[in-house]
Amino acid sequence: MAEKPEKRDAQGQVLESDSTDAAEEFHGELLPDEGDDLAISLPESLSIVVDLPPVPSPEIPEDEIAVAIDDVPVNPGFVNASEPTTTSMAIVTPRVATGPTATIAGVALADGSEPVHHADQFSQSRRDRLRGEHSTQPEPAAMLTADRLLEVNRKTRPAPEGGWNRFVYAITFHTLNLGDSAKVRARKELDHRIQKQFEGGTRFVPVLTRKGGVGKTTVTTLLGMALADAREDRIIAVDANPDRGTLSERVTKQTRATVRDVVHKAPSISGFTDFSALVSRDETRLDILASDTDPLLSEAFDENDYNVVADLAARFYSIVLTDCGTGIVHSVMRATLQRADSLVIVSGGSVDEARLASETLTWLEANGYGELVRNAIVALNTATQGTNLVKLDEIESHFRSRVREIVRIPYDPQLAAGSVISYKDLKPYTKDAARTLAALVVEGLPANRGS
Repeated sequence: MAEKPEKRDAQGQVLESDSTDAAEEFHGELLPDEGDDLAISLPESLSIVVDLPPVPSPEIPEDEIAVAIDDVPVNPGFVNASEPTTTSMAIVTPRVATGPTATIAGVALADGSEPVHHADQFSQSRRDRLRGEHSTQPEPAAMLTADRLLEVNRKTRPAPEGGWNRFVYAITFHTLNLGDSAKVRARKELDHRIQKQFEGGTRFVPVLTRKGGVGKTTVTTLLGMALADAREDRIIAVDANPDRGTLSERVTKQTRATVRDVVHKAPSISGFTDFSALVSRDETRLDILASDTDPLLSEAFDENDYNVVADLAARFYSIVLTDCGTGIVHSVMRATLQRADSLVIVSGGSVDEARLASETLTWLEANGYGELVRNAIVALNTATQGTNLVKLDEIESHFRSRVREIVRIPYDPQLAAGSVISYKDLKPYTKDAARTLAALVVEGLPANRGS
């Protein structure tokens, strides 16, 4: 057995060794490991005692004291080197509730009852499932996801998207998977935001402004196409203009039916097949319900008519976009706002268009719709006349102080034509703007009707 080296002081003298060297003394106690949870394994209190030996002070001649001050070793922690010092630390770990009142979140209500269980409380960590633990609540079928059930390996991991990443994957015979490119990941992340699921009924989103000619119908179409292209449920855009709207002219017409036909045939509409015969469907699966087009029609589309159409649409669609008419004081607007879950305010890029859009927000706040205003999205159409002469950043700064978010809709020759819009033929930046608008609108909608 090797002998322990002798300790010497600054003059080389042998110091007496202590068989119970205080510098190596450690006091602590750990409970037996009863699980993987560190918080359960640790005791309620843990003390560590460390004895520090004295640090020898070098002898410095009196005539060199002033010069050698900077060379004197610094004692960390301001420990007095003249005598051994003991430093103690206490580590206290909270106990995890394990009694009958403990909940999944580890919190019990004051009266001992358990809080309402939400969907995220059904999920378990992969580690818990590998240890054979089961959820304390019945799991819904939605918990059986591919991410949970499939082992990620060469066969189950999807092929990467993106030019270079896919090329590397191919030339290495599927052995090197770099994953999706940054552009593809951004696209999928935006898709995920748009695909937010809802419970508890249909969500209504009016698109409105006080001024015509700012692109309200175009924005409604772009928003509807972006939603329908990314989501699996049904999306419809209703032209609720009391006079004559042009929403149906943005897609290829498949029927001559209008909102008036829906009102007249409402008692006989028993299923989606009956209703779908009255709408036109775009290539993105967006359904369009046209407004009245007969200029000789004496009876205008009113509040009661809109409620009939909205009630039917709520039976078959998850999201209903309403292309409101010019102005905000007609009766249809009142019925529209009463059902609204979020708003899209359209503003042009000129001074008067921005001012009228801001006055629309003021009117809404004055009439009891302040919460809708704070949750609203402003779609700033930069293709209107006079945009090049206006500081768009200043317009955005103004609206940002009043609404949740602003999205710029860029100029696109296909939109400027005022005719049928082909979503797949839009410029990439136009499509990105439409998808961003769709994601922001969806994020502002309540996931549950009661929330």
